Formats: sequence, C-alpha cells, structure tokens
Amino acid sequence: MFDFSHLVLDTARLRLRPLLPTDAPAVHALHADPEGMRYWSTPPWTDPAEADALIARDAAALAAGDFIRLGLERRHHGQAGQDGRLIGLCSLFAFHLPSRRCEVGYMLARDCWGGGLMHEALKALLGFGFGVLDLNRVEADIDTRNTASERTLRRLGFQLEGTLRQRWIVAGEVSDTGLYGLLRRDWLARDAAAAPPQPR
Repeated sequence: MFDFSHLVLDTARLRLRPLLPTDAPAVHALHADPEGMRYWSTPPWTDPAEADALIARDAAALAAGDFIRLGLERRHHGQAGQDGRLIGLCSLFAFHLPSRRCEVGYMLARDCWGGGLMHEALKALLGFGFGVLDLNRVEADIDTRNTASERTLRRLGFQLEGTLRQRWIVAGEVSDTGLYGLLRRDWLARDAAAAPPQPR
C-alpha cells in the first residue's frame, strides 16, 4: 500500500493535509458540536483528549497506508475568511484492495456549511482515489435523514444503492443507513476533463 503521511492536496480554497498535534483543539471542536455530530456514528465528544488520541492514531495509520484522513485547512489568499483555519476532515478508509474499494467519510464546521467547501474537498480526494490509487468503487454510509450529506454525495455522482434498516444505534437513537456508491467509470465519465490531483 502507500505511505500517506506526507499527502497534501490543494484546491482553490483549501489545503487537504495530515493532522498535526496543534490541530487538536479544532478537531475536538468539530466532534464536540452536537448539531455537527447529529448524524454521526458516535455521540459528540466531551473529552479533549480524544482529539489527541485520534491524531496520534492517524500518524501511524497514514504511514502504514491503512487509511487516509486529511484536515481541511482554508488557504491564505489575503481575503476575508481565508485564515488558515482547520474547518473539517475527510477520509478514505476500509480499503479492500482485491476489489479496489473503500469508503469515504467527511465532516465540516457548522459555520462553513452551504459554501461548497466539502464538495471541493471531496472532489480532490476522490480524484486522488480514482486516479493515483486506482480505486474502482467508493462507498458512503449516511443517515437517511441527513439531506445535506445526500445532496453532497449526489452532486459528486454517488447513487443510492440501498437502505439498511436500523443499522445504527447511537446514544439510544436508532437510525437507518442510506448506502451510496460511486464507480470509477461513472466518475471519469462525469468529469472526464478533470485530472486527479497529485501529491506534493
């Protein structure tokens, strides 16, 4: 597999990069927001040490090629809002190499919702996955009530392939999963002119 520990992907407004120990407060803030975690697979965090543990796990996993989790950092452009702040996370995980398949995950700070930033980040990450990693299929598991996430996936070309009833129980709340899939052939056909971003 790959060593992802130095993977950086740049978009017009974002830099996708591995997390650093100094990102712990921002990572904790993302996971501690009840509204941002409304449809997540775990309850909101209460202990800041969980962020330190996540970043430490990521460092080992990225080097081993186990999964990719990158922070979304706003790039400096000398404009209002372009402050270098860590505003979200996106990941490729659960790799099944014989089938060239994995899953995608993502989260974004609530005050950044609605600006197309996650679409921009995932377009870069999926381009890397289908291009450099030669993936054939990427899957997403979302709460069926999460209409914003559904719009994000459909805009990228994902298709709903099934509903898994009562798949998650988080803090006593039962929810269904919408299982979405995106094939390499559909990604390439949808945006044939887009070359996959290259790592630095």
